[in-house]
Amino acid sequence: MSDVYALSATEIAARVRARELRAVEVVAAALARLDQVNPRINAVVEPLHEEAMAAAAEVDAALARGEDPGLMAGVPVTVKVNVDQKGHATTNGLTLQKDHIAHEDNPVVANLRRAGAIIIGRTNTPAFSVRWFCSNKLHGHTRNPRNPAITPGGSSGGAGAAVAAGIGAVAHGTDIGGSIRYPAYACGVHGLRPTLGRVPAWNPSLPERDIGPQLMAVSGPLARSIADLRLAFHAMAQRDVRDPWWTPVPFELGPAPRRAALVIRPDGMPVVPEVEAALRDAARRLQDRGWTVVEMDNLPPLREPARLQTLLWMANMHLGGLEAVRREGEPAALAVHEHLMRLHPPPDLASLMQALTARAGFVRQWQAFFERYPVALCPVSGELPFPDQLDTAGFETFQRILEAQLTQIGLPLMGLPGLAVATGMVGRTPVGVQLLAGRYREDLLFAAAADIEAGGVPPSPVEPE
Repeated sequence: MSDVYALSATEIAARVRARELRAVEVVAAALARLDQVNPRINAVVEPLHEEAMAAAAEVDAALARGEDPGLMAGVPVTVKVNVDQKGHATTNGLTLQKDHIAHEDNPVVANLRRAGAIIIGRTNTPAFSVRWFCSNKLHGHTRNPRNPAITPGGSSGGAGAAVAAGIGAVAHGTDIGGSIRYPAYACGVHGLRPTLGRVPAWNPSLPERDIGPQLMAVSGPLARSIADLRLAFHAMAQRDVRDPWWTPVPFELGPAPRRAALVIRPDGMPVVPEVEAALRDAARRLQDRGWTVVEMDNLPPLREPARLQTLLWMANMHLGGLEAVRREGEPAALAVHEHLMRLHPPPDLASLMQALTARAGFVRQWQAFFERYPVALCPVSGELPFPDQLDTAGFETFQRILEAQLTQIGLPLMGLPGLAVATGMVGRTPVGVQLLAGRYREDLLFAAAADIEAGGVPPSPVEPE
């Protein structure tokens, strides 16, 4: 049973429900894989052997009683350390929160448990979950299992590295500016940023979030297959009244024309030849499967939404939030926050009101666009995954990184969904594309992503170097 760790979530759930595999066998294999490879990449910073085996035994017992154990029966998953999990510290990569023990589950964690998923460990994030890289003083440095010279992405870097290395079939991540999509891209797996309001989430142990993060931050899955993303999304998105943004929308919203817009350089962002080649390859894959792909010069605005997103995100920094960053004393996090504050001076009340007001107009433009082109195909990043820790190289380099990440930063202002699809490798570096769709149209994203995936993806799980 040594290869059980490599099975897909969909296969595990089907075989456990059919009682062809016991959940305890699956989880034991996943934990053995964790023990084998995690020391090389430091993706999981809190393994949960005893809890996981006990939860797996409960799934097997439920099946023996003839009960339905849930959509993800016996599927090993990981959870990011910035969400509440009962009995564990919600560290967010901070020494300041190393003893901050949650007393109840975040809704997304509760939904995974109700679906029969087995949490085998908690994954790393950069301090404050603010970087596209993954290191902190408390938990250390996460390495990319495909190539330790490049970033595993962030902030869900531990999640991306874990699932790529076969530590769990699905990883939970969060995304306010690419923190699911970029680790998926960097680690050669797939990642879904759901629509705002799709997946309920809230940390009972922490103060209410500012309005910017409330409007833009979401939880979602990373996985090695699109089918597994869909399965995990359906499990995560179940009702929980604790999240006032959660919206009861059906998973399937009816057919739409198989028409996609291909935009290589949204808002004029620089794009390296390897990324352009991946986009054109993905467009050909869609065409081969019956899609009409129309190349266009531009999408609706992303540059101004990216500016407003960062303004709303950083507003609290100017109201005292920077003091916590200074107390933590993590050099990379401090540098990133100072760079962002240099780019976005303190907003006044009028600026904040204007930003919130402008959001509706941008949502309107994007929704009108998706009426004509139900899916858009664009870069995840304008560059291949960055050299690890590149954002510590100074202000000018940080500006270059921000420009490459335009599509990741701009999209959340509108609360729209995005899906990063891994498509191949450039030498030892993963590459992929991003799919966008209208609000609550994850069904269209999955359909297009599955057609791209059918043309080939990087092999996984991988053996970390």
